[in-house]
Amino acid sequence: MTAHSALPKAEAIREAQQMLAKYFPATPLVRAASLSNTGSEVFLKNETALPTGSFKPRGAIYALTKNLQRGAVGEIVASSTGNHGAAVAFAAKTLGVKATIFLPENPNPVKRKKIEELGARIVCNGSIDLAGATQAASEYARRPGVYFLNDATDPDLPTGPATIGLEIVEQLPGVSAVYVPMGDTALIRGIGAAIKKVSPTTRVIGVQAERAPSYVLSWRAGKPVPTNTCDTIADGLATRTPEPENVAGIREVVDDVVLVSEEQMIDAIRRLYAHEDVLAEPSGAAATAGFLAKPVSGSVALVVSGGNISGDVRKRAGIGD
Repeated sequence: MTAHSALPKAEAIREAQQMLAKYFPATPLVRAASLSNTGSEVFLKNETALPTGSFKPRGAIYALTKNLQRGAVGEIVASSTGNHGAAVAFAAKTLGVKATIFLPENPNPVKRKKIEELGARIVCNGSIDLAGATQAASEYARRPGVYFLNDATDPDLPTGPATIGLEIVEQLPGVSAVYVPMGDTALIRGIGAAIKKVSPTTRVIGVQAERAPSYVLSWRAGKPVPTNTCDTIADGLATRTPEPENVAGIREVVDDVVLVSEEQMIDAIRRLYAHEDVLAEPSGAAATAGFLAKPVSGSVALVVSGGNISGDVRKRAGIGD
């Protein structure tokens, strides 16, 4: 595998693993009896166990730490549909930096509350989706001493979630395949880079929502394919303008892609909750939905990327508070 600028390097991933161990332990990898059958042993990599209920603190803490090492950061800024914003707020609070988070209008209230509780300032700028919030954050970050931690383009950030890949290979030697939710691709670029370096025969399978398919379309086409909308209950997967570097990165480390419907994600939420005692948000259940739609045999890890589920989605899935 050739080194690609959108993919983290092996030595940086090991460094991140040591750094992040100061803040939280490796997340559990637990066998899912209800998903396993004669052809496959299925395990859930449960990232909801992290401090903000999603995998995102891995990238936020690593990226902010690296930038603090390079020089003064007076304020960190992020645009987010929720989980990245909460992670940046957590990293800022942990490392003693002021944070401002730009959200689209009508964000997931569970995620917004988490950001507020972590002490970050919130700006909702009237944009209907993440693209508008990102533009507003980028303009704000032109001020001196402000660091814009862009989830989609920051060069340091994917190294944090890459540690998930290392953990999976250590926890499940000989893993056949790993299913990974695919939003802005920082998660799958990180995990894919780590796994391909340590266990090159392991298949990395990306899962995206049918109603936000830009990176799946781009992976298939070998070039960025934007979409007009990204209207999905999986707010963590709601991207519509792929970055060329990210497309090149996923083409290098992703072996296959799967699109899942809104109902398939709801069904996966229901199944995880009822049979595995895991509460996942739609993007967090996407890997499970992807496996159910397109299963493979062998030992399989499904990344449950987040558990910050809104009341509306709970209701739709028939899950009580």
